[in-house]
This record gives sequence, C-alpha cells and structure tokens, in this order.
Amino acid sequence: MHGPAASGPLLVLALCALLTLVQLVSLAIAARRIGAARPGSTFPAAAPVSLVRPVCGLEAFSEEMLTRGFRLDYPDYELIFCVADAGDPILPLLRRLIAANPRVASRIIVGDERVSDNPKLNNCVRGWEAARHDWVVLADSNVLMPPDYLQQLQAAWRAGTGLVCSTPIGDRPDGFWAEVECAFLNTLQARWQYAGEALGLGFAQGKSMLWHKPFLEARGGIRALAAEIAEDAAATKLVRAAGHRVHLVAAPFRQPLGRRRFREVWARQLRWARLRRVTFPLFFAPEIGTGALLPLGIAAACAGTMPAALGLGALALVWYGAEYALAGRAGWPRPPRLLLAFLARDAMLPALWLSAWLQSAIVWRGNAMDIRPKETGRLRPRVRAA
Repeated sequence: MHGPAASGPLLVLALCALLTLVQLVSLAIAARRIGAARPGSTFPAAAPVSLVRPVCGLEAFSEEMLTRGFRLDYPDYELIFCVADAGDPILPLLRRLIAANPRVASRIIVGDERVSDNPKLNNCVRGWEAARHDWVVLADSNVLMPPDYLQQLQAAWRAGTGLVCSTPIGDRPDGFWAEVECAFLNTLQARWQYAGEALGLGFAQGKSMLWHKPFLEARGGIRALAAEIAEDAAATKLVRAAGHRVHLVAAPFRQPLGRRRFREVWARQLRWARLRRVTFPLFFAPEIGTGALLPLGIAAACAGTMPAALGLGALALVWYGAEYALAGRAGWPRPPRLLLAFLARDAMLPALWLSAWLQSAIVWRGNAMDIRPKETGRLRPRVRAA
C-alpha cells in the first residue's frame, strides 16, 4: 500500500523511535552526570552553616532521620527545628535528641508565620530568620543525611550559583507500590532533573536547599518564595531572574520510603504533577511523552503486523533496560520487580498528566491549598506561638 494510508503508521513508528531516542539520550546524560565530581567549588572552606529543618508529625523513620542531623562531620553548624503546632507529637523526640547531643548547637522554634498557602514554607520562616549564619540549608525531615551531607552540598557551589539542591531518591522500598514510588522518583524524575541541569536548565527541589542568606535577603528573603505555591518553583524563578543558576549535588540524597499504598503514591504524584503544571506549564506539557506505554501503545495499534510488534517489543526492552541500568550504575534500589514497577508507573502517567490539567486543587497533610500564583507582597501575619 502506498500513499497517505501507508505513511500514517510509518510516521507513528518514527515518533515512537524519536521518543525512545530522547529517552536514551536523557538516561545517558544523567548516567554521566550523577556521581561525577565537578571541580571548581567556590564555597568558603569550613564556613559556618545553619541547618533549618521543618518537621511535622511522627513518621516511620523520624528518629533515624533526625538523629543523622546531629552526626554530621562538619566543624561549625547549628540545627534549628521548626514545628508549627505546639501539640505536635514530634516535640518529645526532638527534645530527647537535643538533650542527648549537647555538642551540637540546636534549638526548637514552635509556631509558624502565615506568609503563604504552603504550610512547609510557613513553618520555615521563623527558622530562617533565626539562623545565625550566612549559609543556610533548608532540609526536609525525611532526608537521609550522610556524614558529609553539608560538604556534598557545598561542593556543587561555584561561580554564578544561586542555589544548590538535591532531588530525593527513593530508598528502602517495602512492597510493590513503594517500588513504583522509586520508579517515579529515581529513574524518571531524578533522571530528568540531572539531564536538565546538565543542559543548563536546573530546577530547584525543596528536599535540600543550600542558600547564601544575603543573596536571598537582597531579593525579599524567604518570604519571596511565597510567590508560588511550591517554594522550590519560586526559588527556581527567583534564581534565574537574578541571572544565577540552580545546581544539583553530585549524587542525590536518599529518602527511605518504607511501606506505600497505591492511594498514597497516586495522591503524591498527582499533587506534584498539578504543581508542575501550574508553575512551569511549558515544561510540564511534554511530560505526556516521558513514559513508554503511551507512544508504544499508539504505535502498536497502528502497526498491526507481527514484525512491527516484535520491533516495538525490542524498543520497550531497550527503553526499560536502559532505565534499569541507570538505577544500577547510580546504586539505587533495583529489584527485578522494578521492571514491573516501570510498567505500572507508565500506565499511571497519562492519567496523572490529564488530571493535572483538569483540576488545580491539591491537599497536602490535610491542608487544602490554592496553587494559583500569589503576589509576594500580600502576606498574612499570624501571631507567633510562645
């Protein structure tokens, strides 16, 4: 058959091949970038650091994660724990850890400042303002900090840097849906983060953020991050507007997952998808092509012949084999069932992408959040807790 009727399937197969090529190139870039030491850090040696950690509630790994903050191999740092609610069950644990580690300067600040609809940002404001040092790290409570955590962040600071971050890497998955979470976090999201940064498109990630405090203060301080519902999206835009870049650590830090249910994975990924759609719509739109099932499924439906189907199967093996290889090279969890997790993730991607366009409301830790951009000047004060 010749003419338009025959050219349709060929065009679809060409699109499938193109998307596969993009997949392989992004994986190759990420594999080359992750773990590679980059000389040229301009961070002042042994400069004192304030480590601000917003905490909320007790979780499965809370004690281990928070204890690691007291075990950092760094000569001069302070720990500031921010707790929004005076009745939070995390407080007894924090007080016990502080009493057991008197050599580390540490304190708890209770009560937040309502500068945005983002409860995490609200919880960080008072800690940021209380930080004594010019270098401040904002770190989530579930970051698995190695002893050289601060040194790894500092090593990525160079001329022209406005912010150093780390994307989370899923670790210690317990059960299939936790492995699906790893498939989202690691070889998909972290891979694209590192590929983008290598191409000059670094995006901030709120898990670990190293700031030079005078830089941010000169641009409105931490309250300027209320311009977006996601503080990392606001940070990305602020840094780029200043003519600086967001850089990533050489190897991203891990986040233990434990047990996950489908509902939890879906809700978290949908929330993040909606945030990306609102804050960076032009970058979010192509995400529909980042999973294998959609392009390969369309191509298979159009092909209709056994040789073509075998070719598509070979492309799928190449696609997922390369992704599995990246997990191995980076040292991330990769049980054999991870290949099934890739398939489950990619089956979810089109529905997540579509849902992100259809709705804007999100719920985080029981808080309904308005994710439309805000003006930084419209701040709502809240009385500080004693």
